[in-house]
Amino acid sequence: MLTLMPGEVTLEQLENLWRTSAAARLDPSTASAIATSAARIASAAKGEDAVYGVNTGFGKLSSVRIASDDTATLQRNLILSHCCGVGDPLPVETTRLMMALKLLSLGRGASGVRPEIIALIEGMLEHGVTPVVPEQGSVGASGDLAPLAHMAAVMIGEGEAVFEGQRQSGVDALAAAGLSPVMLGAKEGLALINGTQFSTALALVGLFSAMTCLRTAIVTGAMSTDAIMGSTAPTRAEIHSLRGHAGQIEVAKAMRELLDGSEIRESHREGDDRVQDPYCIRCQPQVTGAALDLLRFAGQTLVTEANAVTDNPLVLSDGTIVSGGNFHAEPVAFAADQIALAVAEIGAIAQRRIALMVDPALSFGLPPFLTPQAGLNSGLMIAEVTTAALMSENKHLAAPCSVDSTPTSANQEDHVSMAAHGARRLGLMTRNLAVILGVEALCGAQGIEFRTPLATSASLARTIEVLRRHVETMGADRYLAPDLEKARKLVEDSTLVTAAGLGVAV
Repeated sequence: MLTLMPGEVTLEQLENLWRTSAAARLDPSTASAIATSAARIASAAKGEDAVYGVNTGFGKLSSVRIASDDTATLQRNLILSHCCGVGDPLPVETTRLMMALKLLSLGRGASGVRPEIIALIEGMLEHGVTPVVPEQGSVGASGDLAPLAHMAAVMIGEGEAVFEGQRQSGVDALAAAGLSPVMLGAKEGLALINGTQFSTALALVGLFSAMTCLRTAIVTGAMSTDAIMGSTAPTRAEIHSLRGHAGQIEVAKAMRELLDGSEIRESHREGDDRVQDPYCIRCQPQVTGAALDLLRFAGQTLVTEANAVTDNPLVLSDGTIVSGGNFHAEPVAFAADQIALAVAEIGAIAQRRIALMVDPALSFGLPPFLTPQAGLNSGLMIAEVTTAALMSENKHLAAPCSVDSTPTSANQEDHVSMAAHGARRLGLMTRNLAVILGVEALCGAQGIEFRTPLATSASLARTIEVLRRHVETMGADRYLAPDLEKARKLVEDSTLVTAAGLGVAV
């Protein structure tokens, strides 16, 4: 059970929650602020002054006053009418992260929900009741309205949820877990669906996956460098300190350590007439390092958003209830676009390293397509083509989403962020990148093995040893698709990074 302190949760805690599907609850110290804001909303609901979403309609209908007797109906109708999501459901782990983010937002004590709402979300996380939340339907502006409505629907006994691996009605899932639906009070439906938690959860998952790929790219890039007998001189510390970018300095250091002790490199320090290696080898610290800096910057944005209050209206510290625009997900949209750019570039330079290794005109003595008896065998020819296809697809997907907007809700919501689009595409992009890096690992290992009896470094030798437990060295041609899938999984679960002993933090 993870205890979350709103305003102080770290990226490491959020990644742990996502990867382990751990239960989560708010720190007990949040109870007082939550109760105080709930009391203020309850008072406003009975008052004469119009307060948006408390005793009025929503969006373009905010001028319509709602009688206090209709408060529960207003909030229930809001949830049901907003359950308009379409497409495949979010993975369970991502939905649970989204629910934890909603807890963090409500836990700041500015949303006006009762403790019962908090307790039910905590109970659903503890007992494994996960709402079925469709991926499509949010424009990332008035909050992620449709996706979050599907979460809230289960809380009122509607919609669908997954419990113990079975998809069933929300009310049945709650009952099976020993939980009961709630009747929503004033503003509670609005507080649940108004916010950026859907977009932020998807962007965080994209960030975590991108960082895993980046760490692997440092390892596979070092393997490629040794496979083509590339120079380690471009990783010298002074080169990178003269430029000063932190990510570049860190990647160069990691590569020096990974390649330290390689007999392959030492064997051709003398008599090698190459003056410079191609950019895909020589500029790895500059490109991968820049991606590292960008991912870290996006991470700072997303951890701020994860700890933020993003619904509307808000109960401020002086007791006033004020409408604002914290639900607008522009920061998340920008962060998602930055992650997409980094993912595309990591894959682009990795794909060029693969192309280098399979090309006998450029690979410094490696056989064509890294296969014995080339001609009879095609080797890794089409594996390289697959990486080219995925690299190109990621380039297309990296086009910014944040520059798009379209007016919605009868022009009341006339500028939107498209953060949900930007964050949702990261899952496909990081999967594509994991395949590219998996193929690079196969090519790099094959190339290093062709350098026998010269040995690679101890770090890379361990990496290849672990890789070979899952994928055998390629001799004669064989059915390759399962090997590519195994290599992808070794990237996604950080197996190669662990084997190499690499330590690069987000």
